[in-house]
Amino acid sequence: MPGSVRLRDSEILQRIMVAQAEGKRLYGAICAAPAVVLMPWGLHKRKKITCHPSFIGDLPTFRAVESNVQVSGELTTSRGPGTTFQFALSFVEQMFGPDAAEDVDRTLMTQTDADLERSTEVNELEWSFDHSPHVLIPIANGSEEMEITILVDILRRAKINVVLQSVEKSPNIVGSQRIKIVADKCIMSASDSKYDLIVLPGGPAGAERLHRSKILKKLLKEQKQAGRMYGGISSSLKILQQQGLLEDKSVTADPAIVNGLTCQVIDQSKVVIDGNLITGKGLATAIDFALAIIRKFFGHGRAKSVANGIVFEYPKSETPRIVDTTKCAERRH
Repeated sequence: MPGSVRLRDSEILQRIMVAQAEGKRLYGAICAAPAVVLMPWGLHKRKKITCHPSFIGDLPTFRAVESNVQVSGELTTSRGPGTTFQFALSFVEQMFGPDAAEDVDRTLMTQTDADLERSTEVNELEWSFDHSPHVLIPIANGSEEMEITILVDILRRAKINVVLQSVEKSPNIVGSQRIKIVADKCIMSASDSKYDLIVLPGGPAGAERLHRSKILKKLLKEQKQAGRMYGGISSSLKILQQQGLLEDKSVTADPAIVNGLTCQVIDQSKVVIDGNLITGKGLATAIDFALAIIRKFFGHGRAKSVANGIVFEYPKSETPRIVDTTKCAERRH
């Protein structure tokens, strides 16, 4: 909101959606949109429908359901940002079949969720500040836009000061899936700044371009020397390793790059926090990664509140796993 209201007020979009429904072609809505957009247009009639919990009371009682994803004929609806993966995969399955959906599911790493620890903590260190945390997310052409947008969105919901900075000559970058993202500024302006946390997104091509940035290398070196927080997701861990930032550390990582890492790897966790380092497997685990950052900065209550707002399942109590890496981490060569 108010995005759904603006969609509802678009006459052109309404004509497109009505024609889609009348033609018995697939259409859908998520979060507030099923109640705010589809209902005024009459596109919910004779359909089972779900939406964000804040709007479920606006739906006809006999048609409303509380499932994360509801497929009813050509209409698919879903509950919120935290159910987006399931929502998108449902369309893949409807258009291309269950095998295609399973292939995408494996790529996103959503199907491994039930088998992994949410987060694991090594060398427990308190992250506490007397100010609103200042977080830098550097990005480049080829960076994984899913990880970028999830991180920025969730951290900003927790009132964290997040700055997106492009290592390219322009603030405009094109992600790994050809989505255009506009950074807040170029990284030249970051050279004299200090950040409580620097987080690198993945994407092999983007990671390579991030690695070429002399300013980013300088910032990361200073970050470690000052004992401040830093981290990365999926393929960005290779940058941290190349700069010696994973030495004597434990991480989790995308299975595709694990064999190239020389540090200790904890495979059975979506997120690993080792002192001032935080790492994530990537893609579908980026939500847990962002919530783990919020928990470290503000505590479990703030992370739980943000998770509830996006309709993402999160434990009622704080349950990070604390481990002795000498016993349960596997060294990869």
